[in-house]
Amino acid sequence: MSEQQARFCRESLVVKTSRVFPMDTNNHDTLFGGKLMSYIDDVASISAARHGRFETVTASTDSVDFLRPIGQQHSVCLESYVTWAGTSSMEVFVKVISEELRTGKRELAATAFLTFVALDDDGKPVRVPRVIPETEEEFMLHASGEERAIERKARKKRSQSLAKKIGIQKPWE
Repeated sequence: MSEQQARFCRESLVVKTSRVFPMDTNNHDTLFGGKLMSYIDDVASISAARHGRFETVTASTDSVDFLRPIGQQHSVCLESYVTWAGTSSMEVFVKVISEELRTGKRELAATAFLTFVALDDDGKPVRVPRVIPETEEEFMLHASGEERAIERKARKKRSQSLAKKIGIQKPWE
């Protein structure tokens, strides 16, 4: 790909901030993990689309690490951007920051890596621009992106092997 087709991480940056309301919490009065995972996929999908300017599909949620609970009276801020690109796939990093609204104390609450595939108008994978990191964080994540891609491919092969051994018949019959 030519240099013109490369994109800076910042060009795919998405920031979403939401307040945590009682209806968003679980029985521990903290943000429901499923709600946070939905936010993560949402912002990551926008980052992937911004990077390639193609339709994208989630290929995998590689990891979601919940580091700290996010309570009521907090806001939750998600920042996502593309950190690494293969041929048609893009790795998106999402960091989740909680803020105690009364004190302003901010903490890293979760991190996630997701993979998206860019598709052309016929639904076929299409080549994506390479990634140009600029900040220390971006360089760190970009440098280890290929290693995570190799791990991801190996995990997918193991999952495909496992899928061949798992039954899909109706359990009630």
